Amino acid sequence: MILLYDGTFEGFLSLVYEVYYEKLHVNAIVKKLPETLLFERFHEVFSDEAKARKVLDAIIKHFTKEQQRTILNVFLCDTREHKMALLEYIRIGFKNKKELRNINNANLFYIQNLEKELLCLVHKMYGFTRFEELEDGTLYAKIETKFNIVPFLGEHFCKRLGNIPFIIHDVKRALAFVKNDEMHEIRSIASFDTPFYSNEEEKFKVLWKTFFKAAAVESRYNPKLQQSWVPLLYRTYMSEFQV
Repeated sequence: MILLYDGTFEGFLSLVYEVYYEKLHVNAIVKKLPETLLFERFHEVFSDEAKARKVLDAIIKHFTKEQQRTILNVFLCDTREHKMALLEYIRIGFKNKKELRNINNANLFYIQNLEKELLCLVHKMYGFTRFEELEDGTLYAKIETKFNIVPFLGEHFCKRLGNIPFIIHDVKRALAFVKNDEMHEIRSIASFDTPFYSNEEEKFKVLWKTFFKAAAVESRYNPKLQQSWVPLLYRTYMSEFQV
């Protein structure tokens, strides 16, 4: 059976509920149906807050905090096929959470490596994220990343930037972490107008580029090595690499 859901975390927890209580035999989990269906049966799961809450409460009760973080972390790897493996992870955890350490299980091994890949990306983006100052003093950063790491960056820069308001905008997913004096939250952005930057921002960009060039040792210029440390996919919004 193919299960169809809306792609949200609440929707996935609702799916887990129905798999358990309706004893569904799952062959695949998708966010949209394939163009060709031969003899496959499909079942659409609708997000249900009550069902999702029951599953979430059960996960909090039966799984350690580290295992709970793993479930959420892997779900944020939204460009990978992880839903069947994550469903298996939850199933095993409900039976015996000690078995979650068994990397001889292909699904558990996949989950472990996927989480490592996510956390490696997060660590890199702590250093590669570049903020620009807007007219009102808010710091604004644009990112486009392989996985959804907005929650990690938002939490990190709340600690680093103190009371300074900021926005981290994931252009690819139309999401933004917004932090100001009143609140901090992740918002969905349907449309976004080009912001107006402060008068000082361009000066700081020039200074940063000047420093970046001055700090380089011309005789040791090695573009291949530089690219291995800062791959091209991270450079789109890094001011020092903009022409």
